[in-house]
Amino acid sequence: MTMTRQDTDAIRALQGLEDSHSSVRLRAALAVGTAPDPCFVDKLIERCAIESEFFVRDMLTWALTRHPVSLTLPELLREVRSERAQARSQALHTLSKIGDRQAWPAITRALLSDADDEVARSAWRAAVVLVPEGEESALSSVLATQLGRGEQETQLSLSQALVALGEVIAPALHAATTASDPGVRAHALATQRLLHDPDAGFEPAIEEAKRVVALAGAPKTDDENHADR
Repeated sequence: MTMTRQDTDAIRALQGLEDSHSSVRLRAALAVGTAPDPCFVDKLIERCAIESEFFVRDMLTWALTRHPVSLTLPELLREVRSERAQARSQALHTLSKIGDRQAWPAITRALLSDADDEVARSAWRAAVVLVPEGEESALSSVLATQLGRGEQETQLSLSQALVALGEVIAPALHAATTASDPGVRAHALATQRLLHDPDAGFEPAIEEAKRVVALAGAPKTDDENHADR
């Protein structure tokens, strides 16, 4: 059988995705996305799970978005259940870029509270994109359970996800401002500020919130409140 020019280009691109040089892998992912073909989908998803370079991973995601959802969605839904954290994270990131709400049932509470920060952050972003109309309040309650988690970068991602849901997050944030954990209270206050003032930077918002929490001290329990009466 004679190989066509298209077959040759496809083989070269697939080989390029495994090259030791990141620049070659980047060009290969670009080529795959520019001329999408069903034969590329499995390799793209396989590569997403192990690719070390951020820019290459982002190009792999772009290449996947260029392929039919009917081919990519089943594979990505399988990947979000992978034992490999990067596979879960990148699959969630790709689902958020595709934006097909058929993927919503895969965004489980377990993913939204995944022990790996990168997976959780990807799940938060995907959830905000995929959440069906009317389920935003329930999602905000689950996301609020993650307030106070991680370093500033992780906290910023959560605040951004919550703020993207809009005013529906207000009750969950209000409840969190009375949590026993001062880190949770501060994060909730900072997110409230961002909700009402989107131009406020997260760093000054969280630092101010920490000062407010420190000055206010621990919230009183119900028993203490009754005792004061």
